[in-house]
Amino acid sequence: MAKGRRSRTLWGMLCLALLCGVSDAWAAGHDVMRPRVSADKLAEAQALRSPLPDSPQTIDKGNALYAGKGTCINCHGQEGDGHGPLAAQLNPAPRNFQHHGFWRHRTEGEIFWVIKYGSPGTSMVGFADQLTDEEIWAIIQYTRTFRRHHGMRGRGPMGHGGMRDSRGSDHMDQDEDAPAVPQTPPAPEKE
Repeated sequence: MAKGRRSRTLWGMLCLALLCGVSDAWAAGHDVMRPRVSADKLAEAQALRSPLPDSPQTIDKGNALYAGKGTCINCHGQEGDGHGPLAAQLNPAPRNFQHHGFWRHRTEGEIFWVIKYGSPGTSMVGFADQLTDEEIWAIIQYTRTFRRHHGMRGRGPMGHGGMRDSRGSDHMDQDEDAPAVPQTPPAPEKE
């Protein structure tokens, strides 16, 4: 009898631990979906577009700013995974730029807005006083490289590398050289 009760207790504890782990994983992924720009500014932020070319020079400049003046590396880490030297002290944890869901659910304008003005309810402060708009756009170009190196393929139009456009498309079903508009296959011939 005691053996059966102990077995049920162990199974109950195992199920509880499993549920906690699943809910934590779900919450981490779900957080990516939560807008970081206030509702009254969201349309304005989503309309913003980078004026910089998607070039190696822009990415190099963004890399230097990410690791230096922008201090992004301290929270988001060298690999953009959210595990920088200060990350353990922050709640919620810093954004993981390797997370594919982040790039699918945010426009570049939203990311720009958060870097410039901060994200209420997080430790992300605004950098409007430290970085120019051009520097912020360069950092965004660089942070895109984290998702490119971690399994996401394809690039959207205008070099926006998998980011959602204003119509909600993330262009992730396209290969590097695929046309922007998928070709409709011909209708099958009737016999």
